[in-house]
Amino acid sequence: DEFQSWALKPRLKIPLIYGIDCVHGHNNVDGAVIFPHNIGLGATRNPRLVEKAARVTAQEVAGTGMHWAFAPCVAVAQNERWGRTYESYSESPDVVSLLGAAAVRGLQTRLKDNFVIACPKHYAGDGGTKDGIDQGNTICDEATFRRIHLAPYVPAIKAGACSIMVSYSSWNGEKMHANKYLLTDVLKHELGFQGFLVSDWAAIDQLSADYKTAIEKSVNAGLDMAMIPNGPGQKNNYVDFITFLKQLVAEGRVPQSRIDDAAKRI
Repeated sequence: DEFQSWALKPRLKIPLIYGIDCVHGHNNVDGAVIFPHNIGLGATRNPRLVEKAARVTAQEVAGTGMHWAFAPCVAVAQNERWGRTYESYSESPDVVSLLGAAAVRGLQTRLKDNFVIACPKHYAGDGGTKDGIDQGNTICDEATFRRIHLAPYVPAIKAGACSIMVSYSSWNGEKMHANKYLLTDVLKHELGFQGFLVSDWAAIDQLSADYKTAIEKSVNAGLDMAMIPNGPGQKNNYVDFITFLKQLVAEGRVPQSRIDDAAKRI
């Protein structure tokens, strides 16, 4: 509350948005209700139950002054060797689509004096990487990719998802954070997603050894918000991000219209 009060003091009064990983309940908070992971909820095949659990989670997130839930994970796990299989509702895109949309509806329940937004993740293909390697490469043709890995995002968007988190993984060798076709052409234009895209934790660092180039690639691909855990004095910190992004716009390497679109979405 104190952070928010300071954020609202300047002329523009841009509020603080606080996001939290609450993937099976508000699970980082002592005393919160802990629900089964998605693999367990998926076994129920019960969208009403999943929506109810998500609504409880939203109430507890709001109760701690937070506004943004980094959930649900709508990965469609295809290989049991993937270490995050438990975050997937099912190997079936139909089941993931059904329950993922239910979780979005539950999380985005309007509360008395607050509103929590959902963040389906990780767009897209994180459950289909070769040999189940985390943050690996999903290798398949586009028809297969759409049928399995893109499928859950369609009902999630229809359910009103306000944000989507981009995946560390690649599709046929191209990192998702740099894939303009999937982030902008497919997600924003074809599927009509009106919310904002956020990166995973320091994920844009993987696009290039040169941080300025990594920023250019990700923002031009359609990324709207970058999750940067590093502060001043650390490599690839948020101060550098802001400095480089301003330079990229001034140099014409990132269009001002792209920045305006990101700001409007957020």
